[in-house]
Amino acid sequence: MTTQFTASQSVEIAVPNEPIPIQHYLRQPQRLVHALVDNNRIQQISEEIFRLKMRPLSFMSLSIQPTVDMRVWADSQGTIYLRSVGCEILGVEYINQRFALNLKGYLSPLQHSTGTRLQGKADLEVQVELPPPFCFTPKPILEATGNGLLKSVLLTVKQRLLHQLLADYRRWVSVQTKEPGLTDNSPELPILNIE
Repeated sequence: MTTQFTASQSVEIAVPNEPIPIQHYLRQPQRLVHALVDNNRIQQISEEIFRLKMRPLSFMSLSIQPTVDMRVWADSQGTIYLRSVGCEILGVEYINQRFALNLKGYLSPLQHSTGTRLQGKADLEVQVELPPPFCFTPKPILEATGNGLLKSVLLTVKQRLLHQLLADYRRWVSVQTKEPGLTDNSPELPILNIE
């Protein structure tokens, strides 16, 4: 029995005024990936492709660990796009062979009279043929549980985006605007260390 689960999540973030507009930061999408995911769970496959090892997820009595290959790229206006290009489920081979994941999203800087805001949306869809014991579970219960799980995954990503993105942007601006002669590894005077 093939079951489909879906979830969507939108985000809007007010961007603080910094000496360098956030569009310049967003043209380096790998920074965003590293800001959102722990480094020990990312493997960069190519310039635009990243392998993300997700934390184990529990679905009813199953424990699965998806590993998703994501293409992440930016256009000249600083909009970041992401698309899943592959997925493997660790833990349950039966599901791995009968599992399809489709994730697509974007994050776009928009100018308003009050300043810049980031707007984004992510859509996640999973199709899976569940093992035989689940055939006896009513479909509405399976769908509600699966949709809830996907929604919690996207909510976690949204929370990390809200907390990590602007902090990394500020760090990046700080490094870019340091006085010439100071490098990342030069010791800073305590009086200048304003974080």
